[in-house]
Amino acid sequence: MKGIREGHLAFLLDDKGKKYWIKLEGGMLKIPALGVVDGAKLLEAGDGGEIELAGKRFVLFSPGAKDLMETVERGAQVIVPKDAATIVFELDLKEGDVVVEAGLGSGSLTTALLNAVCPSGKVVSVEIRADFSDKGRRNVSRTGNQDNWQLRIGDVKEVDLEFKADAVMLDMPDPWDAVDNVKRFLRCGGRLCAYVPNTNQLELVVKKMRSSGFVEVRAMENIQRMMEVHEMGVRPSYETLGHTGYLAFGRLACGGVSGKA
Repeated sequence: MKGIREGHLAFLLDDKGKKYWIKLEGGMLKIPALGVVDGAKLLEAGDGGEIELAGKRFVLFSPGAKDLMETVERGAQVIVPKDAATIVFELDLKEGDVVVEAGLGSGSLTTALLNAVCPSGKVVSVEIRADFSDKGRRNVSRTGNQDNWQLRIGDVKEVDLEFKADAVMLDMPDPWDAVDNVKRFLRCGGRLCAYVPNTNQLELVVKKMRSSGFVEVRAMENIQRMMEVHEMGVRPSYETLGHTGYLAFGRLACGGVSGKA
């Protein structure tokens, strides 16, 4: 069935919402805390299929980008799904696009970018230190889209790329210092996003984008509040996913063509 393939990750969901991750294979598989299951039965159940294990009912699902992002092996701060969704939408990412991101980090955003541009697109991660890339490599390998991903070790402020990108994502402390170099490999009309934690950084990168040929420059912050829906009523969740970072977006204008009306 679509979404359930041998060799790929999937998870079993119990009635309390807990996920049990497993790499699908045809033989007998050991699932931590659940026991051993016949992998062939899981493949036969398919995406959304129910299966009984140890007297309990589970539903088998193939993971989406959000599921993978929420379970990445974390390092420092990661870009969370609420911001990643906005980045993908505002950069207008679609199948076949070429995206450059700096830096790789834990590969959380890389997961969302690959999900948007595959199967024919490409994500190129520029990471300044090779020893920072190990965790990101492992997390990208979980997506099943690693063939559409490239890692370049280098500084995005100086790196020379041999192709034109449709979009560039800068997740770094000083993205304004990378804007001039980004213009060398971002296509005309391409989109740029910068992600920063503080307002003073946001001000600097927005001013730099506006003075460097970018138009439709906008800045925003996402605040997300979940709702608790119960039989006795509905209320906001006590846990609010508030400030995580500020986002700045712009499109590259490459000069006009003069002519007579």
